Amino acid sequence: MPTVWVLGSLNMDAIVRVERHPLPGETVLGGPVEARFGGKGANQAVAAAVAGAVVRMIGRVGDDQEGHAYRDRLAGFGIDVGAVRMDPTAATGRAAIAVAADGENTIIVSPGANAAVDRSDLAALEAIADDDVLLTQLEIDLEVVAEAVRIAASRGARVVLNTAPYAGLPAEVLALADPVVANEAEAAALAAADAQPVQLLVTLGAAGSAWGDLRVPADPVDAPIDTTGAGDTYCGALAAALAAGAGPEDAMRSAAAAAARSVTWLGAQPDAHGGAGRIEG
Repeated sequence: MPTVWVLGSLNMDAIVRVERHPLPGETVLGGPVEARFGGKGANQAVAAAVAGAVVRMIGRVGDDQEGHAYRDRLAGFGIDVGAVRMDPTAATGRAAIAVAADGENTIIVSPGANAAVDRSDLAALEAIADDDVLLTQLEIDLEVVAEAVRIAASRGARVVLNTAPYAGLPAEVLALADPVVANEAEAAALAAADAQPVQLLVTLGAAGSAWGDLRVPADPVDAPIDTTGAGDTYCGALAAALAAGAGPEDAMRSAAAAAARSVTWLGAQPDAHGGAGRIEG
């Protein structure tokens, strides 16, 4: 069965609910701090696994309590964590997230061990096959991302490249992705940089998504709780569907359905029973 390889970040999220986001210089009161699992790479890996894919994750956590817990969590989803290294020199990455009453969020990331991911971590990709999919994002070193894309493409694997958080990549790297996945702001940044990918899938929130001339509506959600990780869920489910042989439209529909489900719980990841990915204890 084809494998979805996910190269990316792993963070511990500290989430606070607020009535509204503060203005610059303003203080607002929030609810209790809730600790949950996040990071774009791990979010996407979990989403791909939940969608039924065989998943292998490449990244780093700290050699700390959180890092051990995170590896165990991913393994509990059936994800191969052999290439998730425990870094003794850095703490597991962290993110501070504020979620407003309307479900919209603001996020600040402290990379920690994610910043230590380097080319040596890509040795795992020697095993990538031509029917596999590499899914990656831009929350780790960009040169490492670019090299991973080149390696995967040279071995005939499909590359799904999520340009989040937005940063510039060489045009030849963008051209190897099928597709590049960007939200509206990221797509605008690509256009402004005159970096139009060969294959571009734009996620449009409640308006759905567009891949070239193909448009797929979003699944309706009556009462979103938290939009954190919805884009990551979309990417993970999309990669899983593409690895399983789905065409673009079917893959987009699967991704849209998964993203809609993801906004019905607090935090970026579900737990093994479909609820929020909280830290117990």
